[in-house]
Amino acid sequence: MKKLFALLMITLGLSGAAQASGDGPPWDKFPKEKMSDVAALQNGAKLFVNYCLNCHSAAYMRYNRLRDIGLSEAEIKKNLLFATDKVGDTMKTSMDPKQAQSWFGANPPDLTVIARSRADGAKGSGADYLYTYMRTFYRDEGKATGWNNLAFPSVAMPHVLWELQGQRAAKFEEVADPHDPSKVTHRFVGWEQLTPGKLTERQYDDTVADLVAYLQWMGEPAQGKRFQLGVIVLIFLGFLTLFAWRLNAAFWKDVK
Repeated sequence: MKKLFALLMITLGLSGAAQASGDGPPWDKFPKEKMSDVAALQNGAKLFVNYCLNCHSAAYMRYNRLRDIGLSEAEIKKNLLFATDKVGDTMKTSMDPKQAQSWFGANPPDLTVIARSRADGAKGSGADYLYTYMRTFYRDEGKATGWNNLAFPSVAMPHVLWELQGQRAAKFEEVADPHDPSKVTHRFVGWEQLTPGKLTERQYDDTVADLVAYLQWMGEPAQGKRFQLGVIVLIFLGFLTLFAWRLNAAFWKDVK
């Protein structure tokens, strides 16, 4: 019960943060086909361990669950087990919460259910948000980290994938408020590439999609099996309905 209560608190906290960052551009659509791509999920797990687990935990996800996406225990130990030496341990960061508070101004949230908690009925799913968020970082020297984000303005998190994407600047134009000409807002109009990244734009988008697919899967590892079971049940019910209909016709065929 304590774990369930803690997980609920994490979800509610992340939902509040999502609502606070609700202003921003429309969310791009996450390529859902990644959820059925085992290679993408495995690459997403690798990206998560190498780039996210340094600061964020996934305290309700155990390393041994990665066997569900086709990784063997030996592969997990060799390639993904950096913060602990036991495959049965949860994915916890070694960062001191006090240091995190000092460096970023806030303790980085747990990411176990981040994809589920960020859903917005008006804008899209949590996966759509994360896919947009990880692709809209830009340089902003006015921020403590030197980075800002279109999907989450004034975010405390730096751009951890900047070496892959390169450094970009966001271009804005001033737009007068039609109801109050004295007020001016800034509208995003495009990007300016400052330094190249290790990946092309298409490769980077594909890499982010792999990471988001893993985060989506991690929030509910059984979702693929649940979907398959649902399809099987619907097919069974269809055959059962057909059988019952034909059986009913056979029982009543001689009744006038």
